[in-house]
Amino acid sequence: MRRITIDALERQARGLHVRIVDIDMPGTTCGLYCDRLRTIWLADWLNDRQRLCTMQHELIHARYRDLGCGSRYGARCERRCRKETALALISPVDYGMAEEMWDGDAWHMAAELGVTMQVLADYRQILAERVCIV
Repeated sequence: MRRITIDALERQARGLHVRIVDIDMPGTTCGLYCDRLRTIWLADWLNDRQRLCTMQHELIHARYRDLGCGSRYGARCERRCRKETALALISPVDYGMAEEMWDGDAWHMAAELGVTMQVLADYRQILAERVCIV
């Protein structure tokens, strides 16, 4: 299984000159990116899977220099970011193996793949869209 690690994502952040800060973030927000400050804030309550997925997501925002969800293009940026996060963290081979091993059970598949349920759902949406296109 191919796995992106938190260490690898931290190296990517340094390469992009993006600072990562853990904070006591209220509510259910897992992470935020501010292009003006070149900073990613991560909730300090995230488990390893959540941290990995959130970090990947926010680094994609950083790579594109997205201005934020409240901007004119926010919804489009968010869709792109979620898609690219799922594709970065889940390989087709690993997905197929997990699907067969767990008979499609999402919770077990997400755990096997080392991603959150949201990232798995996003990956499944990508697959569903590709089937409709063909």
